[in-house]
Amino acid sequence: MYKAIANNKRNTLLIMALFIGLVAAIGWVISSLYGNTWMTPWIVGGAAVYTLIQYYMADKLAVAMTGARQIEKRDNPRLWRIVENLAITTGMPMPKVYIVDDPAPNAFATGRDPDHALVAATTGIMEIMDDRELNAVMAHEMGHVQNYDIRVSMIAFGLASVIGILSDIALRVLWLGGDNRPNNPIVLIVGIAVIILAPVMAMLIQSAVSRQREYLADATGAMTTRDPDALASALEKLGHASRPMKRQSTATAHLFFSNPLSAGSIMKLFSTHPPLEKRVERLRSKLTSI
Repeated sequence: MYKAIANNKRNTLLIMALFIGLVAAIGWVISSLYGNTWMTPWIVGGAAVYTLIQYYMADKLAVAMTGARQIEKRDNPRLWRIVENLAITTGMPMPKVYIVDDPAPNAFATGRDPDHALVAATTGIMEIMDDRELNAVMAHEMGHVQNYDIRVSMIAFGLASVIGILSDIALRVLWLGGDNRPNNPIVLIVGIAVIILAPVMAMLIQSAVSRQREYLADATGAMTTRDPDALASALEKLGHASRPMKRQSTATAHLFFSNPLSAGSIMKLFSTHPPLEKRVERLRSKLTSI
């Protein structure tokens, strides 16, 4: 497990390199369209600044987009005590605790490190989960913070957003640029390929990262509670009671315990979450000895 966490931290650099390579490719296309190669480093630099700002603003954006409200112990002693006990168990600083007024059962965590973290649960998940299951769910969410994989996912999301924006700009320049269009057909073909494929590749990388971090957080949560059956039971309940959240957004979908989007709203290929059945299977088959 500790090796997986260390790998997760190192993967941040690899993911950044992959995404920056895609950003540089789109920057080259835009520079070629304008005939100014000096634009590429400026585009890459701008993308880095945008991602950095989004990285530091991730928690505030998540709270704003989900409608979460911060609570104190007196507001919901049950949830607060569960999070507090898990923080003591893991030796982590006590994260901020939020509640989302939504009947859809779900939870999420965000923050760039354990010192700047928050966890949230919907009113729906607190209604259908018993204390043992809710404890397992929140251990999973705090596992995301403990593993530093929120850092990886937020960087991935930030750079994926940049790639989408740049691809849209490049496409508009390509079709509406008039005299700015390159005369070399090879440049034109390569440019179109990059513009079309870069956002798809970015989404695939981001989705793969998100799915792996869910498996790792499941394992971490099970190790924290020493009760993998509780997490498996919670996931099974979600399989029967899961419903889309009222305030849906693909921008925050990867943060949640289970996919908060409507069924069919995104293809399985781009899903940020592995199937609930596979998560349950892994817990029951590999973690029963914990």
